[in-house]
Amino acid sequence: MSGTSAALQPPADAVPPVRHPDAPAPGELLGAHYGQCFGCGGDQPHGLHLEARAGEGVSLTAEFTVQPAHQGAPGLAHGGVLASALDETLGSLNWLLRTIAVTGRLETDFVRPVPVGTTLHLEAEVTAVAGRKIYSTATGRVGGPEGPVAVRADALFIEVKVDHFVDHGRQEEIQAAMNDPDQVRRARAFEVNP
Repeated sequence: MSGTSAALQPPADAVPPVRHPDAPAPGELLGAHYGQCFGCGGDQPHGLHLEARAGEGVSLTAEFTVQPAHQGAPGLAHGGVLASALDETLGSLNWLLRTIAVTGRLETDFVRPVPVGTTLHLEAEVTAVAGRKIYSTATGRVGGPEGPVAVRADALFIEVKVDHFVDHGRQEEIQAAMNDPDQVRRARAFEVNP
């Protein structure tokens, strides 16, 4: 990524990421955090409905199709929506570490316009871990997984305890996530984004 700030450069003592032994297998669909998640939830009519699949190591791929509700300029995806897609994709990497983490910093480059109706093909990987800090990178391509890069991002996620969500989230959503009978979805509900 061009112009990445010093805050997104792993320190000298950072270590390579290690995929958790209980992480989803490569190719496995990660599923939604919970129904109301703007990035991946199925209950959000104007959400991204982003679908992520585990990759090798600590990497994944994801896709989302730009809908008319996602446009900024006429016929083009809003930059904030594209940043949200990158954030959701990068945050989903934490599931492969089996770590609860929130976005600390996200830097994006917008390389080319993404028209409404386009499927954005995203790839992301964790590049380093230093204590509670998780460094990662992602690219979004148009026209297929090997197509031209449209957006890219570098991010820093910070590991937190579930109390972060309990202390700052709305009680009714927290309770709904905790009551979800799907253990995987319950665990993922507290995985990413502040």
